[in-house]
Amino acid sequence: MDFVNKYTANIDDILQRRQVRPTANRIAIFRELLNAGGPLSMAELEERLVTIDKSGLSRTLGLFASRHLVHVIEDGSGAAKYEACQGHSDHSIDDMHPHFHCEGCGVTVCLDDTPVPLVPVPDGYEVYSVNYVIKGLCGVCASKYNG
Repeated sequence: MDFVNKYTANIDDILQRRQVRPTANRIAIFRELLNAGGPLSMAELEERLVTIDKSGLSRTLGLFASRHLVHVIEDGSGAAKYEACQGHSDHSIDDMHPHFHCEGCGVTVCLDDTPVPLVPVPDGYEVYSVNYVIKGLCGVCASKYNG
């Protein structure tokens, strides 16, 4: 089995474990999210996956979110961003990390090595996700504005 088929088979397994039928479009969308290196907006996914229409993307991302395959990140830019979950359970605290949103260029990046502090919640509550966004200027924008 060559690398591409092996990679697709792994995506098939990931989708099936979350009870999502692995169609060609779903595999393509999930592969793009895995390869992105950070969260992507719907518009960015549309640019990258020109053969999949907006309604197909929207339905698939909604399905992925409901099955805990993606995190939905509200970074204050006005557009939700999507990131493939890397955790191994439905609600993995191991997969939660902060994001940095650059107010200069609009890019949002993952801060994978920065832990999100656990916040105590009332008894009986269950935490499924944490949306922790730090805003400022990335290194490139900071040097433009300050240099």
